[in-house]
Amino acid sequence: MTAVRVSKLGYVGFETPDVARMVEYYTKVLDFQLVDESPDGAFLTTGTDHHCVVITKGPGIDTGKARTIVGYELWEDLDDAARRLKEAGYETQRRSDIGPGTPDVLVLEEPGTGVPLHLITSQDPSGVGGYTPLRPTKLGHVAAYTPELAPMQSFYQDLLGFRWSDTVGDFFVFLRCNADHHAANFMASQKFQGMHHIAYEMRDPNHLIAMLDHLAQNGRRLHWGPGRHGPGHNLFTYHRDPDGNVVELFTQIDVVHDEAKGTWEPRPWHEEYPMGPKTWEVDLATVNQWGPIDPPSLDH
Repeated sequence: MTAVRVSKLGYVGFETPDVARMVEYYTKVLDFQLVDESPDGAFLTTGTDHHCVVITKGPGIDTGKARTIVGYELWEDLDDAARRLKEAGYETQRRSDIGPGTPDVLVLEEPGTGVPLHLITSQDPSGVGGYTPLRPTKLGHVAAYTPELAPMQSFYQDLLGFRWSDTVGDFFVFLRCNADHHAANFMASQKFQGMHHIAYEMRDPNHLIAMLDHLAQNGRRLHWGPGRHGPGHNLFTYHRDPDGNVVELFTQIDVVHDEAKGTWEPRPWHEEYPMGPKTWEVDLATVNQWGPIDPPSLDH
């Protein structure tokens, strides 16, 4: 079967015991725009798409559950995608009641985790426009644990059309669906499950610094960074949202403009020229070229 072609990461869902608390964090701290809200949930955006974050009321006393859904946009229509997924042996549901902004959704279960994947061709417009000095430019990627790495990587590459970007050791893979180095990455783990982190892109280092100052003014402290990763070479910072989920704010991620060449656009900090996908050794420079390592960052 020819893979279904994902074009971008559209949105990620969170369950939380306190919807108002999470909405306040996203609107007051990260400067997202609230598009739709009810007592049981909310839809927030960074731009023209109706939403990139879905918050729903869920069980829990202090913390919720992250990466409860993941939405991906496709290059192709849903009829063709549904047919080819069925031919590949995967069950899907066609839904028109998922929520505002996405009236036509093909739902597929992610193997190994059971997370619902929403496949869409587009979202309704958010109505949000104009420049804001703080708001992230977009949802960049989401990282998750998986009990078995090889079948998950195969699922995303062979079924959804992702391409391999990098691997750390034999347990952490980075996958792309467009020019950005990765939209999804997975860490093999028999110990942990669920989301590893979610990441939002900033325009440049100055934009990132402005947001970090804003985080500090709102009582949000970094637990790692600033630093620069090896795979992807993004300048990174990590902090936690009110439910304890790890949030990365990043900039300067590697991009590939010519898939036929298969190399990243040259950057001064690359270790090799030309630089392309590779398997990285598990060492300090891979995790952070600038030095300090976050002890939980390689837990698996």
